[in-house]
Amino acid sequence: MARTAHPIRKQPEQAPAPASEQPRRFIKLAEVRSLTTLSTSEIYRRIAAGTFPAQIMLGPKSAVWIESEVLAWCEARIAESRGVAA
Repeated sequence: MARTAHPIRKQPEQAPAPASEQPRRFIKLAEVRSLTTLSTSEIYRRIAAGTFPAQIMLGPKSAVWIESEVLAWCEARIAESRGVAA
């Protein structure tokens, strides 16, 4: 039985999605600590104060953060330290 070649269908090119439309990625506490260099206690202290993105509970013992929110928080700290208006 001979195999027939199927033409490869080329997908239409799409522009990269804006940051607000990019897929969300959940990250665990260890990665949040790594990205921010904050301790666990300080992260939760800032969440309680309303100055850091709150975690999302996936289950009774599973907390995650949205990566883009944590990165936006980091960028805002950089902008503040450089005197750049956000």
